[in-house]
Amino acid sequence: MDEAIRRAAQQISEARKGVPQIRSFFDEATNTASYVVHDPETHHAAIIDSVLDYDAAAGRTAFGSADAIIAYVREQGLKVEWLLETHAHADHLSAAPYLQEKLGGELAIGKAILTVQATFGKLFNEGTEFARDGSQFDHLFEDGDQFTIGNLKATVLHVPGHTPADLAYVIGDATFTGDTLFMPDYGTARADFPGGDARTLYRSIRRLLTLPAATRLFLCHDYKAPGRDDYRWETTVAEQRAGNVHVHDGIDEEGFVAMREARDATLEMPKLILPSIQVNMRGGHLPEPEGNGTRYLKIPLDAL
Repeated sequence: MDEAIRRAAQQISEARKGVPQIRSFFDEATNTASYVVHDPETHHAAIIDSVLDYDAAAGRTAFGSADAIIAYVREQGLKVEWLLETHAHADHLSAAPYLQEKLGGELAIGKAILTVQATFGKLFNEGTEFARDGSQFDHLFEDGDQFTIGNLKATVLHVPGHTPADLAYVIGDATFTGDTLFMPDYGTARADFPGGDARTLYRSIRRLLTLPAATRLFLCHDYKAPGRDDYRWETTVAEQRAGNVHVHDGIDEEGFVAMREARDATLEMPKLILPSIQVNMRGGHLPEPEGNGTRYLKIPLDAL
């Protein structure tokens, strides 16, 4: 067992008195689950993977999803310490800057965001004014880093594969997996984006599944598996190991890679990938206004 996983497992086993309170917010338009996680003793909180409403046809942004989080935070009397991103999402725009303006907190993501910024900075032909050093974020985490939310202990796990920069956050006895895993009846995340890799994803997932069996896993998305009519985004390590249709115990690396690559070859690009990446690689900030005062998003043709 590697050191970061050992620390996370120890944290989970010792978390009986430090169980976080978790409130989920599901955005059906993007199938995204956002979370407010707080320490019941100090009322300090973190917000994970927030959503900025975006109407692609009209090119309009709105704050309904973020405002629901703000209302909850204020109702509960919470103090936001962290705005956590599991990765630079390709399916929704982050509302982190808006939430930070209203609620405070430090914006954090994995250090490998520099790789994402370099790759997509080229794709979008960004000029020298676009910093590729992660400075749009307040903190860049590395594998095994630890931090606190009030009295809650948290451990960072680097789980690349879906993208190079994916993180899982182990907070108390709960783990927020980002896009590595979906519900057991739906499977796993795709690995065909620039910098993604199915073999790396398998290893990241198996690493997560070495955490204690009772570990609660909170997922970033749900799409309703065939035969299921409700959205779900909470499971456990034990349930994933026993029943994940793509990566349950007994599925070896070669079998997973063959399945994942074949499946990914049939998938269309996410509808919001181009606006999402442009915004999220900037920490959720929109591109600067041009001379006429209007902000613009680029659409590179025949590039993906």
